[in-house]
Amino acid sequence: MSKSLEVTLQKVVDHSYSIEIGEHLFSSLISDLRQGLVSGASKYAIITDSTVEPLYGRALLELLRNEGFQAELFSFPAGENSKTRDTKALLEDQLLSHAYGRDCCIIAVGGGAVTDLAGFVAGTFGRGVPSLNYATTLLAAADASVGGKTGVNTPVATNLIGVFHQPRKVYIDLAAWRTLPAREFRSGLAETIKHACMSDEQFFSYLEANIDRIITEQGELILDAEVCEHIALTNCRIKYEVVEQDEHESNLRQILNLGHTAGRALEALSGYRLMHGEAIAVGLVIQARLGAKYGYMTEEEADRIAALLKKAGLPTEIPEYITNRALLEKMYTDKKVRSGRIRFVFQDGIGAMKRFADGSYSVAV
Repeated sequence: MSKSLEVTLQKVVDHSYSIEIGEHLFSSLISDLRQGLVSGASKYAIITDSTVEPLYGRALLELLRNEGFQAELFSFPAGENSKTRDTKALLEDQLLSHAYGRDCCIIAVGGGAVTDLAGFVAGTFGRGVPSLNYATTLLAAADASVGGKTGVNTPVATNLIGVFHQPRKVYIDLAAWRTLPAREFRSGLAETIKHACMSDEQFFSYLEANIDRIITEQGELILDAEVCEHIALTNCRIKYEVVEQDEHESNLRQILNLGHTAGRALEALSGYRLMHGEAIAVGLVIQARLGAKYGYMTEEEADRIAALLKKAGLPTEIPEYITNRALLEKMYTDKKVRSGRIRFVFQDGIGAMKRFADGSYSVAV
């Protein structure tokens, strides 16, 4: 005769954190550490990539050491191609060889690939250690810095393996945007436009009116300070409002995948020749055209979306080297696929998302 024991593990967890937006925020980060932002940490691991290391990584390392903190720098080759399980294992082995343990804090310095990868390391190293995000790109500011989703890519699909791990604080350094190549800045704008499409028609109109104050259609960066700050703040607010209601993507948070079902598939199929934002831009147009076909938005609204993406210098067509069949097959590896059906999230016009009869925000297509 068998016996059973009930293991009751009810708990209330507070994952709150603040986001600081400004220029040159290293002194603020140091000040926060001095004031006990990360209690119990005696060692700091800066994780960055080969592009950001000479620009920001080494400077932060020097500053931390000068201030009496025990710190090391760990870097991996820049690019989405490096965001893999192999790189994660390599970073973990390096941390272990430098005697890092549960008393460490990880500081991710860089763009989306860095915050995704370093956050995943932080979420599993020692079964979870605290982390900070220092975002140096628009993409990290718009998307990767808020919400705690971390992960790596596999040959099958992007971001399919990862954990939810909220940082202790996020720093968005607007001065770092001036060091970005125009193409990378544009890539970040795709996630910004996605946020506007999804939940803020006023912000969409603002972008239509002001996008040429930050970048020209030819790709020249203008970066008007006022517009940059407004974009950073609005991005964070929109994403926060969604994440607050659905931290672990059980339903509402799926709307953040707008444009990503086709976009992620395109990104992988291109062998990362397309940057994340470039692939998402095409994905946004695909979902808009499909949405217009189903009557969720008008043709004019779909045209406005494509026009804004074009104005930002982003692609709006599937590259010639990717066939429709290959794209369709790749979409079957998306996280939202249920019972062998591809599911899409759709806009309900501009600035709202379609909620279906069953209460879900995604629908089988």
